[in-house]
Amino acid sequence: MQIIRFAELKAEPWRNGGGVTREIARQGSENGGFDWWVSIADAAKAGDFSAFPGMERVLTVIEGELLLLSVDGAEQPLEKYRPYRFDGGAATAAKLPTGDIRDLNVITRAGAFKGFTSIVELSRKRAHPVFEGQFGVLLQGQAKVSQGGGEPVELGRYDAVAGSDVDSPEILGRGFLAVVSIDPVETPA
Repeated sequence: MQIIRFAELKAEPWRNGGGVTREIARQGSENGGFDWWVSIADAAKAGDFSAFPGMERVLTVIEGELLLLSVDGAEQPLEKYRPYRFDGGAATAAKLPTGDIRDLNVITRAGAFKGFTSIVELSRKRAHPVFEGQFGVLLQGQAKVSQGGGEPVELGRYDAVAGSDVDSPEILGRGFLAVVSIDPVETPA
């Protein structure tokens, strides 16, 4: 079972100085870039986003109240726990009308992978499995993860669990979990 502890992730400063990003996971590509990337970012000031041409983004505010995003000139208010999909190459800028925010980013190579983020409420009675190609990120509350009847392991806030189809890890508790899915795009033969 793979647990990615948020407290152990290195904070990388943004090029524009407006915040930091902590990488949860990434898959590289042959050209030295990446095919997909999952991260948590802290935005401390308004400004332009880095462009990722040929990529698709799903951004979810996970702490703070509101992020006002401008994507190719169209304003989009993003409220907490409401994932928003947009073109990674679009001219994108953010305003923070209610203060600093933290967001969950899923960036995938268009045509090769499709990223999804779902927010689920955890239960103490029914465990939530995390399958291959998924990450479960504890957003708030208290939860434990177990695999194959093994001893449950406590999760901290923003800890991530990598999924598996062989004896999938299961998360049980109270609170909210982001389930990030990275699905390969099927190309017609």
